Amino acid sequence: MSIDPGTELVSEIPSAFQAEVEGKAKLEPGLGPWRLAVRRLRRNKTALAFLGLFLVIVAMCLAAPFWSSEIAKISASRNNLTGTVTVDGKKRDIVTPQGIPIGPTWQSQYFLGADENGRDVMVRLLYGGRNSLVIGFAAAFITVVLSVMFGVLAGFYRGATDSVISWLMDVLWSFPVILLGVAIGVAAAIGGLNLWIIKIESGSLMIPIIIIGAVYVPYMARPIRGQVLALREKEFVEAARSQGAGSLRIMVSELMPNLASTIVVFLPLIVANAILLESALSFLGAGVQPPETSWGTMIDDGVGLIATAPHLTIVPGLMLVACVLALNIFGDGVRDALDPRAKIRLDG
Repeated sequence: MSIDPGTELVSEIPSAFQAEVEGKAKLEPGLGPWRLAVRRLRRNKTALAFLGLFLVIVAMCLAAPFWSSEIAKISASRNNLTGTVTVDGKKRDIVTPQGIPIGPTWQSQYFLGADENGRDVMVRLLYGGRNSLVIGFAAAFITVVLSVMFGVLAGFYRGATDSVISWLMDVLWSFPVILLGVAIGVAAAIGGLNLWIIKIESGSLMIPIIIIGAVYVPYMARPIRGQVLALREKEFVEAARSQGAGSLRIMVSELMPNLASTIVVFLPLIVANAILLESALSFLGAGVQPPETSWGTMIDDGVGLIATAPHLTIVPGLMLVACVLALNIFGDGVRDALDPRAKIRLDG
């Protein structure tokens, strides 16, 4: 009995096809853009390392009350007029009779030494970091809210609304950030800040928060406006409009979700710039006012003694650089993760 050579091949085709179908069925379902972004970000070890560094700095600053009350046992604004501290039953000078800080004791008290007034540098560093971080995050929140509001309104309505908002953004854009911040900060530091029915007393942390939050609005509002101008012409917006959706509903339910990735990318960069600007304003006397402290005020206090007590400037300067650098590198990692054109292997 002869066997047709094609019989075996024909019989194998269904089994091969079935194996291929079963193999495809075992593949995991398609991932959404956010899960893909998280997977890309997880592969960026540098960005995650600097995120960890930033979280360590935040944790240290949040522990400022514990360090002050349980370890240093001294407040951030308490002066040590004697210029001495007792270590292991022996008195040790932390400030010379000429008012020059000696340096760190590496003990629980005055771990990083004292300033010229005998105040604990470590306690002031942690409390100053708390103020700098609070101002940075609060100012970034104001910047994001105002930028999204103005950018969406200008890009969606166009016409006269776009002209007025763009003119206002151009006016703010024309001033250098430092000069504008110093001008408003000095005026507010003298007489407070009057916002219609809201009056903010001079020396309040709300003054640098509002100033920094306002001056950075054009830097974020303009890109959002450009993105909204392109999105409003898309088919999904026309479909929502044809179904009877109003302008507010289209902006909230159709445009805002498409702006989420842009906002997420901007957020860490805006926080970093806000912290840096706060330090610059405080260094120039237009930001945080005594008795409050921040990294900028500590650098300002230590500049006059940089030759004899460099730790007063180096320590807060290093904390500022580490915090801003960590946020910027993490922000770059977030931007790369959300870029759909990023050629990163996702297997495994």
